[in-house]
Amino acid sequence: MHHNSNRRQALNTLALAGLALAGAAPARAQTFPDRPVKIIVPFAPGAGTDAVARLMAQKLGEVMGATFVVENRAGASGAIGAQAVAQAAPDGYTLLLVASPFTTVAASMPGANYDPLRQFAPVGMIASGPLVWATNADSPAHTMKEMVGLARQKPGALNYGSAGAGGVNHLVLELLKSRTGTFITHIPYRGVAPATMDMIAGHIQLVTGTIPALLPFIKDGRVRALAVTSAKRSNALPDVPSMAEVGLSGIDVVNFFALAAPAGTPPAIVNQLNAAINKAVALPEVVARFKLDAIEAAPGSPALLGHFLEADYRAWRNVVRSQKLVVDSL
Repeated sequence: MHHNSNRRQALNTLALAGLALAGAAPARAQTFPDRPVKIIVPFAPGAGTDAVARLMAQKLGEVMGATFVVENRAGASGAIGAQAVAQAAPDGYTLLLVASPFTTVAASMPGANYDPLRQFAPVGMIASGPLVWATNADSPAHTMKEMVGLARQKPGALNYGSAGAGGVNHLVLELLKSRTGTFITHIPYRGVAPATMDMIAGHIQLVTGTIPALLPFIKDGRVRALAVTSAKRSNALPDVPSMAEVGLSGIDVVNFFALAAPAGTPPAIVNQLNAAINKAVALPEVVARFKLDAIEAAPGSPALLGHFLEADYRAWRNVVRSQKLVVDSL
């Protein structure tokens, strides 16, 4: 009898210990983050990606009651920052601010040394917006169709300025060339601003850039907007047609911002961060700030971001292969 009661007591103690453990696991998940979370921006301070990261760090901190800090790890067209996050501990405390170069650089540069699909856990999309095709105000091409017509008449005579080889501005040109069977000469610049200045001066005939980068020149009449690179129009340029409207459906290129973690980050932590992103992008002050940048909040699940990144990467790989591109300068 005495022996049995001891046994019962031992079982009760074990059961209580089990309950305590069961209670501790979710409680521990609830305490994330209990120290600062680092968002690595793979570009220099002052870039558009940097501004989005700083805004999100502040708002995620407010939503989660935690500290988010931004660290810039620039270099190699974003590859250095991406590699650093790929190698970080998969615990949710190191995140990568992902933008268009995450997929374009990996697709076009063999030396990028990271796999955008296998080495990362998608956390959530933040926002996206199209680029805009633009030409000099004096150009004989008043529409995208006329610009393609000019390129067909004189192969190689049109010059296009990009923000650098292997970037989204470069690959969107290659996509246009492969879809229209045209040859337009690509001239890489160190950013969209010098390319735009050369276009205004008449040295080149075509650029794409973010809407905020080109809007002042579109407004003052020095630059003519031909089309936005997305399937639908942008609220920031309501009078400018989309790619589908100019007869180039299937070309839907957006500048996007998202967060990714190292592969193997626990799903519970990923989901917690994802919920915080979706809350943060719905805040009125965030919506207003995005509007200034001509981007729109793009909330969604980690899986949705995963599908987007996969489709984007594969599409750019196809462009690189079909155009036989060799981009080796990281």
